[in-house]
Amino acid sequence: MTSPSVPFTTTKTLEAHIFVAFVPYCLQVTLKSRLRALAPGLTPRAVLERFAAIQMVDVHLPTTEGRQLVLSRYTQPEKDQLLSHLKLRLPPQLPPKIASDLTPLS
Repeated sequence: MTSPSVPFTTTKTLEAHIFVAFVPYCLQVTLKSRLRALAPGLTPRAVLERFAAIQMVDVHLPTTEGRQLVLSRYTQPEKDQLLSHLKLRLPPQLPPKIASDLTPLS
């Protein structure tokens, strides 16, 4: 009987694949443990789906001087209730940026 072909060409590739698979597993186990203590009945998948609705958007406002005021802001659907229930919080909103039309924003 022959062994199946291994798609990994090097040991480093195999280690990288294992690492990339292991990190999400660790995050899921940690979230599941935290949910068991703080929000029984919620699954990690349900929480991640609700967190996926939280996005960061850039609001571009033109000024009278021909420049743009760029405000990076989080959307807030259900965020306050779920985050506070899990004793988490989003990082603070970023300060506004001001850029001329010719300057690329980064």
